[in-house]
Amino acid sequence: MRYFMRLAYNGASFHGWQIQPHDVSVQETLEKALSTVLREQIGVTGAGRTDTGVNASTMIAHFDVPNGIADTKRLVRQLNAIVGHDIAVYTIFPVHDDAHARFDATSRTYKYYLHTQKNPFLERFSWNCHYQLDFELMNEAAERMLAFTDFTSFSKLHTDVKTNNCKVTHARWEQEGAQWVFTVTADRFLRNMVRAIVGTLVEVGRHRITVDEFCQIIERKDRCSAGQSMPGHALFLHGITYPYPIE
Repeated sequence: MRYFMRLAYNGASFHGWQIQPHDVSVQETLEKALSTVLREQIGVTGAGRTDTGVNASTMIAHFDVPNGIADTKRLVRQLNAIVGHDIAVYTIFPVHDDAHARFDATSRTYKYYLHTQKNPFLERFSWNCHYQLDFELMNEAAERMLAFTDFTSFSKLHTDVKTNNCKVTHARWEQEGAQWVFTVTADRFLRNMVRAIVGTLVEVGRHRITVDEFCQIIERKDRCSAGQSMPGHALFLHGITYPYPIE
């Protein structure tokens, strides 16, 4: 039987979601925990592959158990007891055998957090920005992204994907208390894409490039033309949608 799992994690302790040869990952930690509790080898597939240091306030993953699970709530408690403080498993629930956490997802939403005044209570999960930023202009540039599909300029080089095309449906900065939050939704994301977008939008906000120049950077399909990659600790995978109810 196939099960979906909804979880969250602090990415600071992990070298991303995906299993690495010599480093600790979220996927490896979950697989070891499930295999220990269920006493059989369990593989886990996530809805996305967050990079080193990137967080998830919501991640969906699936795994298969041949004989099913008698008590999913008990399994949640058992997993939370051994996965450590940086992962929280919220729910586990059965889905149809063909359901796929990654390939069935129709959109993903990321949030990037920044604050402009030093705040010891925000440092772990928000970028302390020392610049004066024009968020109105940054939103104008972000809105223009919706007209593009090829985001090679915001992709990490030498990845193994077949296409750099993504359909961005929402991109906007909004103030939430002491922070500014960039929310972006797309059908898929490239490696390092959100952090490169934010870094380039910051260049717009500092008046170092214009909105038109921001668009020209996208059109060049050249990562070297875009802004720097922003720190991963302020980035969260926030939501994933499916074409069917999952809980």
